[in-house]
Amino acid sequence: PRPVPGCPLAPPVRKPPTPGRILPAPLPRPSPRRGGRRPGLHGNAGPAPGAARRPLRHHAATPSPWLQRTPSERGRSGDGGGPGRAGWGHGGACPVSRRMYRKEKSIQLKSSSAALYNNLSVLRLPGRQLACFSAVHGPSVNVVSAATDGLGFSHRQLQAKEGGMAVSTSVLTQAAWCVLPSRVLLVLTSQKGIQMYESDGSIMVYWHALDVTEHPPGQAVFARGIAAAGGHFICVGTSSGLVLVFDIPPKGTNITVSEILEQHRDAITDIAAELGQAPDGAGDLVTADDAGALCVWSTGEEFTLLSKIPAFGCTCSSVKLWNGVVAAGYGNGQIRLYEAATGLLRAEVNAHARWIYALDLAPETGKLLSGAEDSFVHVWKLSRNPDTDDVEIEHCHGECVTDTQVCGARFCDPEGNSFAVTGYDLNEIFRYGRV
Repeated sequence: PRPVPGCPLAPPVRKPPTPGRILPAPLPRPSPRRGGRRPGLHGNAGPAPGAARRPLRHHAATPSPWLQRTPSERGRSGDGGGPGRAGWGHGGACPVSRRMYRKEKSIQLKSSSAALYNNLSVLRLPGRQLACFSAVHGPSVNVVSAATDGLGFSHRQLQAKEGGMAVSTSVLTQAAWCVLPSRVLLVLTSQKGIQMYESDGSIMVYWHALDVTEHPPGQAVFARGIAAAGGHFICVGTSSGLVLVFDIPPKGTNITVSEILEQHRDAITDIAAELGQAPDGAGDLVTADDAGALCVWSTGEEFTLLSKIPAFGCTCSSVKLWNGVVAAGYGNGQIRLYEAATGLLRAEVNAHARWIYALDLAPETGKLLSGAEDSFVHVWKLSRNPDTDDVEIEHCHGECVTDTQVCGARFCDPEGNSFAVTGYDLNEIFRYGRV
């Protein structure tokens, strides 16, 4: 019978081939499943129905923060490894995470950690086989001494004080150990002033009150940013942008303010001293503020400003200095590497999907540790190309601290073989060791 045009039951009409045109052979229709093998994903043959199945093996690969971004964010020039930029390492591609560290026994705290920049400090005492950890919570700081084998712990809580007052209600903003050639001091900063203790926190040796009258009404007053520099100096930042330089004697309480650095207009967020060998002409101290501006200084009897790196509209929350390279972490999740001597941008890495809270450097290996709000901690490797003198960065390890807003991350040794992490509203310190 002749087909009826438009009838859905009519067989399809096959047009005659055009002269000189070869029709492709029709694709074979899949045969019914009769106990044989069926095509799997991407052409791989799957098991026959009813056949014994092998257990699935789940690979514990660390999720990449790059994959958590939206497609528009992934398409930005910083993620694609464009000129002068790098998404991950040199080429901008997201590598498969290599397991270099594993989780070890955590350390319990008396109280949780506050959501503050760089809210973890580590002091290693190799001669006594001890490591000390400190984290701030409100008006107090938790200090824990732990044996390197992880078997013994001792706890101490220090309260904020104001001069001769026994206890203060002011909120602490940071706690950090400052290691000088002649002594080690534990420095606390708060809304009222600066406290300096002996390394074990047993004796307060100095108190410096902040001048509230210099600030406009309604503006917050606090100190933040702590670093030892120049052999016998301790530098502390303030909310007005000033950096106080304290001259520390080998012993005793005769601590004085020797100089005040006045280059920043916004609140200081972090201060870092040179951890490696500074090249000739490079500074050995860097300061960062809330607007994102960086200042590189040369220490001495008088501090000299060498270079000023302008802000670009994002807060610099943490900064480190190693072998003449400034590593800065920002609120947009980027890590930027600058030349300390000239302030030139050498590399830019989209390291995290959220605000970076902490950076740390292992001085003997050049490993860089970063922790952020996105629950990830990453280990990077900094180096200089001997042929071109370019600054290079390589991703080494990524760790997801589940359901944790990371607010502190520190290496526990100069080689970077272990590191510790604190999280907001968590009363424990997570520790990770080299595999």
